Amino acid sequence: MELLDPAKQKRVFPDEMYEKLNGFVDDLDIDPADPRKKGNLIQVLRKGQQIFGYLPRELQEYVAVRLGIHHAEVSGVVSFYNFFTTTPKGEFTISVCMGTACYVNGADKILSQFERILGIKSGEVTEDRKFSIDSLRCVGACSLAPVVTINDKVYGRVAPQDVEKIIEDCLVQEEA
Repeated sequence: MELLDPAKQKRVFPDEMYEKLNGFVDDLDIDPADPRKKGNLIQVLRKGQQIFGYLPRELQEYVAVRLGIHHAEVSGVVSFYNFFTTTPKGEFTISVCMGTACYVNGADKILSQFERILGIKSGEVTEDRKFSIDSLRCVGACSLAPVVTINDKVYGRVAPQDVEKIIEDCLVQEEA
């Protein structure tokens, strides 16, 4: 396969973001001729998602060229692992658990309340990219049902009337 120069690829994000990813890849010291280089792909994709927030096609193509592998290999890994996302996420990623315990305790009403207040549906991100909403199958904290997670913080026994305060807390946290 002929390797393209990553610098000549179409870039949709600021150069500083690509420089961070390149620094990470450089630190891995990957030899483009080494067939084991694919073993670093997940690490590179995780770092890419951390830096860029998600893995759109353009970034996947960049990673493929940077590692000297086919885009199909990168795309296959991205689509296989649930951790990876090809859609933008907000600064505050709201996940509402829809497992059985949470659902029977009103998780659907909580999700509806987040959607109403933020003006987006599950799977979408606000225009300012501050908030995104998703639903999960199970968080594994059934004794706290219904459960909402925002980034790494867990909120238990959430009621629809708590949603506005939770959103306000995020905005206050951002200002701090």
